[in-house]
Amino acid sequence: MNILIMTNTYKPLLGGLEKSIESFTKEYRKHGHRVIIVAPQYPDMQPEEDVIRIPAVEKFNGTDFSLQLPLPGVLQEALGDFRPDIVHSQHPFLVGDTALRVASKYNVPLVFTHHTLYEENVHYMPGNEEALKRFMIELSSGYANLCDGVFAPSESIMKMMEERGVRVPIHVVPTGIYVNNFSRGDGGAFRKKWQIPHDAFVVGHIGRLAPEKNLEFLSQAVVQFVKKHPQACFLVGGQGPSEQSIQDIFTQAGLSDRLHMAGILEGKELVDAYHAMNVFVFASQSETQGLVLDEAMASSVPVVAVDAPGVREVVLDHVNGCLLAHENIDDFVSGLEWIQQLPATKLKNIKTVCRQTADYFSMNKSAQKALGIYTSLSIQGFSRKTIEQSYWDSKLRLMQAQWNLVKNLTRATTALVGGNTTSEAGHARF
Repeated sequence: MNILIMTNTYKPLLGGLEKSIESFTKEYRKHGHRVIIVAPQYPDMQPEEDVIRIPAVEKFNGTDFSLQLPLPGVLQEALGDFRPDIVHSQHPFLVGDTALRVASKYNVPLVFTHHTLYEENVHYMPGNEEALKRFMIELSSGYANLCDGVFAPSESIMKMMEERGVRVPIHVVPTGIYVNNFSRGDGGAFRKKWQIPHDAFVVGHIGRLAPEKNLEFLSQAVVQFVKKHPQACFLVGGQGPSEQSIQDIFTQAGLSDRLHMAGILEGKELVDAYHAMNVFVFASQSETQGLVLDEAMASSVPVVAVDAPGVREVVLDHVNGCLLAHENIDDFVSGLEWIQQLPATKLKNIKTVCRQTADYFSMNKSAQKALGIYTSLSIQGFSRKTIEQSYWDSKLRLMQAQWNLVKNLTRATTALVGGNTTSEAGHARF
C-alpha cells in the first residue's frame, strides 16, 4: 500500500504529533508499505528518505511552526510517479487543505487524525479568544466531515467529535509506544548527572513547555509539595515558551535549587529520566492523548494528573496513580503525598499495573488497527476508481474539493463573528 502522510509540523520539532507520525511510519514500513511524508521546511533539518519538504515561512508568528507557502506544482513534481492508495492528513488546515485536494485528484480515501484541541491553542493568535475558539471548533469539525474517516486518539475525543457534529466514521486509534524500550533505564546515572540525591523524591514532567500545557498551575502545585518535603525536587524535560515561567515560580518560592531543567531528552537519556522519577505529574487540559503518560507507565512510574480528555483513558485513580477531578493545588499535593507514602508492597503492585496499562498502548497494536482501517477504506473506495478517469473527471473532483474547503472556511468564519452555523459540514467527496 502507498501511504501519503501530510502534516503542518514534523521533525526537527519534538512533540507528541511528530512522534506519532514517526512511529506509525516506522511500523507501516516494517510491514512492507511505502510511506511518503509531506511536511514544511525547517532550519537545520536533516535529509530523510521519502520525506518531501515544501517551502514555508519559518518561525511563523513567533512560534516553532512553519507556514506552508501556496506554490502550485511543487508537491506534484516532488511526488513524481508515486500514486497514493490513501492520504492521511494530520491537520484540518494549511497542508490539511492540500491533503484534501491530493486525495480528490487521485480519487483515494482521505483520513484525518484529530491530534489537537485547536481551540486550546488560540492564545498564539491575535484576536478575541472566545471567537477564535468557535472558529477553530467549526473549522476542524467541518474538515473532519469532508474526510472518509477520522482517527481519534482517545474515546473522549471520539465522543467530543460526535457531539460537535462529525458524522463520518470515527475510529479510536491511539498513538502507540514501544513499551519494551521504556522497561529498563538507569535512573541512578541520570540523577548523578543532574546532581539529584539518590534518596530524593523526584517529581517529574516531560513535554513541550507551553502555556496550553497548564504548566503554571502544575509548577505552583509542585512548589507547595516541595516546600513541605525537604527531600523532594522537580525534574522537567523539554523546551518551550513556558520554560522561564516555571523557573520564576521556583525562584520566587526560594526553591530554585530544587528545580532541574533538563532540556530536550531523547533516546536512552529520555528513558533514564523516567526511571529517575518517583512520580510523573500532568495537568494539561488540551490533550487528545497524553503520550508521555503512556511512556511514564511503561517506565513503571505512577502518575498524578488532573482529569481531562486523553488523560482519563490512561490514569486510573488509586490504581496506577491519582486522577484528580478538579484543578486544585491542595488536592494535587495530597495526590503526590499519597504516592510518596505508599508502603513498598502497595507501590510495587501499582508499578505492575502501570506496565499493564502501557501494554494496551503498544505501537504494534495501534499500527495494525490503522492499517486495517486503511485497507477497509481503500476497498470501499475501489468502486470510485472504476469510473472513467478522464482529465475532466480529475478537474471536477479538484473543483469540488476546493468548493468544500471554501464552504467550510465560510462556516468557521461565521462562527468567528458570532453568527449561527449548521451543525455539520457536507461530506461531498466524488
